[in-house]
Amino acid sequence: MALSRAPSIVITLALLAQLITCSPIDLADFGIQAQKRIDTGLVGYLGAFFLGADPYVYFHLSNGNNGISFKSLNKGQPVIKPTKGTGGVRDPAIVQGGGFEAGKKWYIVGTDLNIGKTNWDAAQRTGSRGIFVWESTDLVNWNNERLVTVEESTAGMVWAPEAIWDPSKNQYFVHWASKFYSSSDTKHTGTPSNIRIRYAYTSDFKTFTAPQTYINYSPTNIIDLDILPLDTSNTNYLRFMKDETAKTVFLEYSNSGLFGSWTRAGGSSGIITSGVEGPAAYRDNQVDNKVHVLLDFYGSDGYRPYESTNPKGNTWTASSRSAFPANLRHGSVLPINQTLYDAVNKKWGS
Repeated sequence: MALSRAPSIVITLALLAQLITCSPIDLADFGIQAQKRIDTGLVGYLGAFFLGADPYVYFHLSNGNNGISFKSLNKGQPVIKPTKGTGGVRDPAIVQGGGFEAGKKWYIVGTDLNIGKTNWDAAQRTGSRGIFVWESTDLVNWNNERLVTVEESTAGMVWAPEAIWDPSKNQYFVHWASKFYSSSDTKHTGTPSNIRIRYAYTSDFKTFTAPQTYINYSPTNIIDLDILPLDTSNTNYLRFMKDETAKTVFLEYSNSGLFGSWTRAGGSSGIITSGVEGPAAYRDNQVDNKVHVLLDFYGSDGYRPYESTNPKGNTWTASSRSAFPANLRHGSVLPINQTLYDAVNKKWGS
């Protein structure tokens, strides 16, 4: 047979094998592209980050539709400075509206933490149990700042909140990292639990359901969860997280929804790289099967971009950094259309 035809034959045989055994078929496992987006008019990306010594929200806008080329906005000054809590916000995440808010509403959530006013031990024992929230109808005007308590009194802190729309619940799925102390240890001076990922649901980022545990890999400490939907089926997801114990970021994928089974890419010890945190993943606007992830080299120069067309195979390449700013810290990136791109650029572009 011609060698050029071999890959297609292998894929066909693999698909037939799954059909015969009634195993679920995941086309992405065979290199087939992710589902095309409903919005084909995505022309750029808006990034929200904080800077190491400055726990405020800074915006960066892509240079055209290049997912790894960004310019600072607002002349390098913060777009949002919190007035509540510790007065500092880390890990800002832009949340795209879902349901009737789709295309009409966006939220920014973040960690209430100004490390300059405390220390890391205190921040984990008696830190904020709330999340910062701002909202917007145009990505330009951000208002209704609030600090909403989401965790119970036994929690030591609430770190790196993020959220995505869950169509099955018609609500936002909000998650964060916390550790816990005995109910009798009211001052949190004893030995805590490992850090695990918690979650709640909300429809307005004002009231939340009672928190529950989403990921607990005891005794490993897990922080900085970032979930990326691969299509609109509500079944195919990637989730990136930091093993705080080993100081690595790794990836899991699911073909059965947020609460389905998850598989670690690259096997039980698979990682993207080490000495990093704060993964921020987003799909490429032009190549449907390409995924970008920013990894925060917290001991060095902050975010560096990585990319993959086979994330489930744990195949990642360091992207070019020639047009990617240095010293950006844990945040998020949102693909946007022309109307939003122009509005943000008009408001804060230099």
